[in-house]
Amino acid sequence: MTQEITLIRPDDWHLHLRDGAMLHGVLPETARHFARAIIMPNLVPPVVTGAQAAAYRDRILAALPEGATFEPLMTLYLTEDTDAADVAAAHASGLVKAVKLYPAGATTNSHGGVRNIEAVLPVLEKMAEIGLPLCVHGEVTTAEVDIFDREAVFIDTVLDPLRRRLPGLRVVMEHITTQEGVDYARAGGETLGATITTHHLIINRNHILVGGIKPHYYCLPVAKREKHRLALRAAATSGAGRFFLGTDSAPHVDALKEHACGCAGCFTATNTMPLLAHVFEEEGALDRLEAFASLNGPAFYRLPVNAGRMRLVKHEKPQTWPEKIFTEAGPVTVFNPGYPVHWAVEA
Repeated sequence: MTQEITLIRPDDWHLHLRDGAMLHGVLPETARHFARAIIMPNLVPPVVTGAQAAAYRDRILAALPEGATFEPLMTLYLTEDTDAADVAAAHASGLVKAVKLYPAGATTNSHGGVRNIEAVLPVLEKMAEIGLPLCVHGEVTTAEVDIFDREAVFIDTVLDPLRRRLPGLRVVMEHITTQEGVDYARAGGETLGATITTHHLIINRNHILVGGIKPHYYCLPVAKREKHRLALRAAATSGAGRFFLGTDSAPHVDALKEHACGCAGCFTATNTMPLLAHVFEEEGALDRLEAFASLNGPAFYRLPVNAGRMRLVKHEKPQTWPEKIFTEAGPVTVFNPGYPVHWAVEA
């Protein structure tokens, strides 16, 4: 017997598309299911000005498959040299929807990120004034802090002091991974939102390390203990408006994932919606999937919800998707949850 649900077409509030051949290879996977996505700016070189964001947006639109309807929502990469006037102009034009804070060295292509938060305060003050959200990769990168504690320490030492200093600044805690992140987001008030990825709802750190290192489960922020995964599932399926989907789908070619110093990232653009239906069904919360994937994000970003609809159908037999996406840059492995999934997007 089949089961189905229909929801407003979803958005992805945290997406990596890369550029060039990789962009052309992976963009169709997102555009097939998602109406819009917040596009990460950590290219090489990064997208730091309004002019660069406009040029990147043009490249994305040029790479769309014929007939696809997809809107890239552009962001700027915050550096200690970012010009507040340029940020404000890019926002006023409607082009830029957020600015991304990467602590220097926190993740892929983040070496040009922020080392001294004081240096970017003029930009953050302008953003608070005009209502432009700051998306934060919430981890400290100091060597003495254990990688599994980076998020909690960031909240205590960077994020909370910043929000107390600039209470009007609208902040998105990107890809939260801990109970501490969930708790802080719940108590954060109307100026705070939090994205949760597909893969962090499914894997914990054992999936990466037990029985041999699994490079295609390695991501940053790294997956944590099981108690944190369960806290994320409770938050995502709660219906609470401050939590919304940001896949952090991050394509890397297999040769760079399966490497002595492998790249961080899980590629989930292809199968996120069936995986979310599986997770929300397990939690008895299918009726809240639309809030998480389609409603809460637009509400925080002050954008209209999408007009289109999506139908998800549950089948008796497990459904399949490609093991890899083959791009001209090389093959990219699609995230495998490790169990059968019976849901599929059918319209």
